[in-house]
Amino acid sequence: MTADKIFRSLHAGPDLLILPNAWDGGSARVIEAAGAKAIATSSAAVAWGHGYPDGQFVPFERVVATVEDMVRAVKVPVSADIESAYADSAAGVEQSIARVIGAGAVGVNIEDGTAAPDLLCAKIERAKTVAAKAGVDLWVNARIDVYLRKLASGEQAFNESVRRAHLYTAAGADSIFVPALALADEIGRMVERIKLPLNVLAWPGVPDAATLKRLGVRRLSAGGHLGRAAYDRTFVLASAFLAEGRVETLVTPPATVPNLNGLMQRL
Repeated sequence: MTADKIFRSLHAGPDLLILPNAWDGGSARVIEAAGAKAIATSSAAVAWGHGYPDGQFVPFERVVATVEDMVRAVKVPVSADIESAYADSAAGVEQSIARVIGAGAVGVNIEDGTAAPDLLCAKIERAKTVAAKAGVDLWVNARIDVYLRKLASGEQAFNESVRRAHLYTAAGADSIFVPALALADEIGRMVERIKLPLNVLAWPGVPDAATLKRLGVRRLSAGGHLGRAAYDRTFVLASAFLAEGRVETLVTPPATVPNLNGLMQRL
């Protein structure tokens, strides 16, 4: 089965697809070794890895190169978070989608941000057309930012997210991603109101995987949390080493990833 078909099948259930988002080839390989069935990028962590803030500040060629590195490093399907597709118009999406498909991605996240929903609808339609011409069954995860950016609150946020989900479904999206949707009751109602698989983000208050599966959620993403934790750990260790200059500060507790160098060798 091809990577795009495998990725599509992972959203069909019955299991919840859990994606611990990576930011380079090495982190993708370690996450694969931990048991991930697919790998997704974190736009934030990829940006941090190149010394940029999140928000489409990292040059797109570096995003594409990161996807290429990850695809080379792992055997599982790879999906790319391309934020707003680095495009202000539907036409601008064509090049972005062609490049990430060329890098080996079989899925993408595209967000609406603060723009009108009609723009993301047009981007989704264009992305699916480009992918079809390339012979790739591209999975488009449409991200709704109403909760994340606080564009509305309470029941208004819920209703607006549902409205957008219906628009993106009609445009050809394959799943709906609503970061910062956290309450079990709202998550369950969202699953009932939309037709596509629901993707939620690991977020304060979000139920555990077993509960999400029971609620009907199909995908759970770590977002930038793994990358943030890795950089935080680096800061803590570097600070201790700078203060004491002792190797013990770098190797305590012992590493849990066995033979990291050997893990990076792909046959």
